[in-house]
Amino acid sequence: MNAYTSMVAIGDSFTEGMSDFRPDGTCRGWADLVAARLAADTPGFRYANLAVRGKLVRQIVDEQLDRAASMRPDLVTFAGGLNDVMRPSCDMAAVTARVTYAVRTLSAAAGRVVLFRAIDPSRRMRGSSRILPRINRLIALVDDLAAEHDAIVVDLFSTHAFDSPTLWADDRIHLNADGHRRVAEATLRALGHPPEFDWDESLPATSADWRTRARADLHWARTHAGPWLGRRLTGRSSGDDRTPKRPDLDPYPPDR
Repeated sequence: MNAYTSMVAIGDSFTEGMSDFRPDGTCRGWADLVAARLAADTPGFRYANLAVRGKLVRQIVDEQLDRAASMRPDLVTFAGGLNDVMRPSCDMAAVTARVTYAVRTLSAAAGRVVLFRAIDPSRRMRGSSRILPRINRLIALVDDLAAEHDAIVVDLFSTHAFDSPTLWADDRIHLNADGHRRVAEATLRALGHPPEFDWDESLPATSADWRTRARADLHWARTHAGPWLGRRLTGRSSGDDRTPKRPDLDPYPPDR
């Protein structure tokens, strides 16, 4: 198991840690949990997280990539593309080209790159099967790039662990605290750390009558789907005017 002295994370809401909130309202998420475990083993460990919610791959490349590469960390994590594939007008050729460029740039600058095989939404979200071919194409690209650059791959697609709604926030798009904890454990296992719990364990299926499901669906449509669609139609993003939560490669955990 390698001893990493620095880590940089780039991406979108998945890596920012959306819906795993600290008491002060700031996001924690799987990347912070991984950094905390690595820091426990390595005095002087440093960590930056440049991820911002809502970002497309083009924006990740334009706004985060060069800064991450300039830090020359021992370890860099990259996850992106799902915000792109969810859009009907997604240009997969452009997405794959930018992902390829990002991974090659990071591989040249960092000691090791960590990539992710995205979570399969098709068993959990109605209507998501339409984007599954795009997700499969993105996963195939991740596998090819990992082989080319000796990157570490965290396989979240093959497991049924994330099928349960109990690991997701009310918006049904972002993981909750327990979901992020599982991703952190999966990442640490991929990095060679001994297991602390079985992140891959499936949860029992939840059941509810049709009236309860219908009320929940109506609440979700009003509270989450409607605003999301409104942002798409007006060209806005939840990440507009937001800055990274940890823009510099500083000691971690921070002194509080």
